[in-house]
Amino acid sequence: MRRMLSSDPHELSPREVEVLAGVAEQLTNAQIARRLQVSVRTVESHVSSLLRKHGVVNRTALAAMNRHRSSPSVKPGHIAQIPVSHTSFVGRRQERQETLAALEHAAPVCLVGPGGVGKTRLGAIVAQAAAASFPSGGAFVDLAPVGEGFVLRAVADALGVAERPPLPLTQVVADRLALGRSLLVLDNCEHLLEEVGDLVEGLRATCPRAGILIASRERPGLAGERVITVPPLAGEAETLFLERARAVDPAFTAEPALIAEVCARLDGLPLAIELAASRVAALGMDALLVGLQDRLRLLSGARGRPQRHRSLRAVIGWSYDLLDDEERGLLRRLSVFAGGFDLAAATAVMPDMTPSAVADIIGRLVDKSLAGVVGRSRWRLLETIRAFAADRLADDGEAGAALRSRLRWAAQAAVTLEARLGGGWQPQFDLVADDLRATLADTPAVPDRDAHRLARSLAHLAFARRFHREAIDHYLAAAERACAAADRHQDLMNAADTAAAIADGRLALSLLLRAAEQAGDAGPRTATLASALAVSYRYLGGDGHASVREHVARLLQAASGDPTAETGAAVGAGPDVTAGPASAAARTAALVATAWAWHRGGLELARSAADSARECGDTLVLLSALDVLTRANARVGRMRTVQRISQERLTLIKDLPAHEPAAAAEIVDTFHSAARAALCVGDLPEAIALAGRAEREDPIGEHPYLSIPKLIRPLVLSGRFPEVFEQAQSMWQAWHQAGRPRSTWLSTGVYAVALAHGLAGGGEFDLWRSRALEMAGIADAAASPVLAAFAVFVEARVAVHTRAYDQAAALVDRAFAPFSIRWYESYARAAGAELAVVAGLPGAAERVAAAMPYAEESTWAAAGLARARGILYDDPDALAEAVELWTSIDARFERACTLRLLADRKRADSPVA
Repeated sequence: MRRMLSSDPHELSPREVEVLAGVAEQLTNAQIARRLQVSVRTVESHVSSLLRKHGVVNRTALAAMNRHRSSPSVKPGHIAQIPVSHTSFVGRRQERQETLAALEHAAPVCLVGPGGVGKTRLGAIVAQAAAASFPSGGAFVDLAPVGEGFVLRAVADALGVAERPPLPLTQVVADRLALGRSLLVLDNCEHLLEEVGDLVEGLRATCPRAGILIASRERPGLAGERVITVPPLAGEAETLFLERARAVDPAFTAEPALIAEVCARLDGLPLAIELAASRVAALGMDALLVGLQDRLRLLSGARGRPQRHRSLRAVIGWSYDLLDDEERGLLRRLSVFAGGFDLAAATAVMPDMTPSAVADIIGRLVDKSLAGVVGRSRWRLLETIRAFAADRLADDGEAGAALRSRLRWAAQAAVTLEARLGGGWQPQFDLVADDLRATLADTPAVPDRDAHRLARSLAHLAFARRFHREAIDHYLAAAERACAAADRHQDLMNAADTAAAIADGRLALSLLLRAAEQAGDAGPRTATLASALAVSYRYLGGDGHASVREHVARLLQAASGDPTAETGAAVGAGPDVTAGPASAAARTAALVATAWAWHRGGLELARSAADSARECGDTLVLLSALDVLTRANARVGRMRTVQRISQERLTLIKDLPAHEPAAAAEIVDTFHSAARAALCVGDLPEAIALAGRAEREDPIGEHPYLSIPKLIRPLVLSGRFPEVFEQAQSMWQAWHQAGRPRSTWLSTGVYAVALAHGLAGGGEFDLWRSRALEMAGIADAAASPVLAAFAVFVEARVAVHTRAYDQAAALVDRAFAPFSIRWYESYARAAGAELAVVAGLPGAAERVAAAMPYAEESTWAAAGLARARGILYDDPDALAEAVELWTSIDARFERACTLRLLADRKRADSPVA
């Protein structure tokens, strides 16, 4: 095939893609050479080419541009999931060349033709031939078993990408296809044309260089699409018939005229020819012609069906009529499986047969080309045959019973897979997921035990598979199908936990309030409302939700019978809460205590909540209570205590099942809290280690712009500026791709990048400071409770380093102002005190003295204040103490700055000086 050329200077060869992946992994040229089994000189040549194409000056910048865009699923020039055929490809030379030529252009290419004409096989051949021209690989996606609403999921699975909250899955797929020139083949689209069209139009806007090939019985009607009609075979039909017949009987021979007549009666449709050829060894040509004549006459007037389907239907109908009763019965029942089936599934829809009998019949259907082997002990009907069999199932009045049998099978299969969560379940789930989804979709939203079992287990499996939004939908479907209010309550609770795990606080709160309405007893209702009040603080953030919290608090007060709500005194569970088992009462009491601790504040209430949680013995309740205890200590500036509590939380999550939504939510929050606590006490190595651990162990998956700030902050404070600059642009781009949501808590990470530029002299201090304000959605950092302390720390530290003292007095005043959110207060006080000293402000000594208590809570503050004392009092011992402290937390830049001060002092004291 002529190589497709691109005018894009960023177009990469397959080898360059492999080298780029190695650079992104920070491998040396020698390591990359060993991996690829090429010379080091070859790798050096490719790296030089990549630097030139990306317009960067070193491999560090090259890695920064590509690290967060690389994917382990990308294999250069590899199109995943192309169907493999063990028979020769006959004909289609013109269509093949025309399709390959069309793929050179940006418009989607559509293979259109009737069922059975060979669109799938042609698409597979084209994908194989075109693979070399798509160095970033791609995927072949069979949509036949995919139900409405799951096209994007099927594409993501085929490409090997997963959800990355809060990015929408469409963006994740687009990011994968935008890695370079990629190819996406969408096969069997006719039942999902609108959804496919929306997806393709979106991809064309976001990754215009991707090649898109669509195969469908009906053209999708996309703007600018190139339609290539796949007609029935003409002269090649006889060759196809002869080859397939000889595959069954190597000695087969027949008059060319007879073969031509058979092919003509089959309208040249490849599937019909192959089906007929598979029977010719048993029947002979004469009987075959007679059979075809009868069947074609019988079905030639089939009303309500497109003309192009009638010939294929005739052949399938004839083949169907040649089956015995058992074979026909099983074929009809197997039509309920869209994605394939194993022996257990087939037996489930034939409850009156033994597994051995079903296995025997499946083998006979395979021999007659009516079922195909798709894996070890797994089979599938061709889509056209399945559609025909489904029609017969409905015509014979068996559909209701078959669908009920499928539902029982699906419910049991989902429950069985759910029991295996944690080991070896995922491949089997991926095989049956489409049928589990389709089965659930076919059930009405009414109470049904089997449908409820299926929905709940499928939701749990989807969550474990990191299909988080899908999991919420399935939990809601379970609630609709629950037979008891207690089950509906639990399903809504599970949905709320899933929403909390992906930080969708609004949805979590809404679902918890719905769950409270379903709670039949006072205890569960009270516990649920307590959880709702806690969620409103933990996941909604800021003060903009005061009215919502007051509303939930009133509901909780009414449910718990709390007589002290107005006075703010310590509370326990009201009399209604204590009904039921003691453990449930203790758990509810702990949840209520935790909720009031969030709502009313205060260290004593938080301690009481933690004590109640320890007594109840529920790890998840304790983790939630420790979170409010963390916040209460942070409010009074006890950061060392916050770190100790965070360490306890890290211990508690070790044995939690990460596949459970409620546990996952606590795991995610614990890593976030622990990393911040380590940073606030100045333990930079621990903060960096926790950021890395969170990325590896986070049960929700990678958070494109949520996870990077956790690492950037300690990297900046450690003075590892090149690593910061590598990460920063990816963080900023990911935030934009997510729709630029207001993210005040994350804006400190962007302000940290400004600090790195200010200290390193990168010239982009003002740019990144303005970006931090943009992310926070504010105009003045000092007016933001979340950002105020960190922002003034950054500005004061840069002023010290650059000797820009014109605003020193105002900055020092800001650094010593009271902060309502005190996470970074110690940094602000220490930097403000040092600025007062170096700027020679009046009262500098008093500022240093006022900041000294913060040295107890933060090693960073202790080091900064030691340096300020050394400068103020010309004390080399204080400077040496600062050097030792900076060394202990691996603050390389600050250590270097302090050593320079010591060296300058020694030179000043030298007689030569």
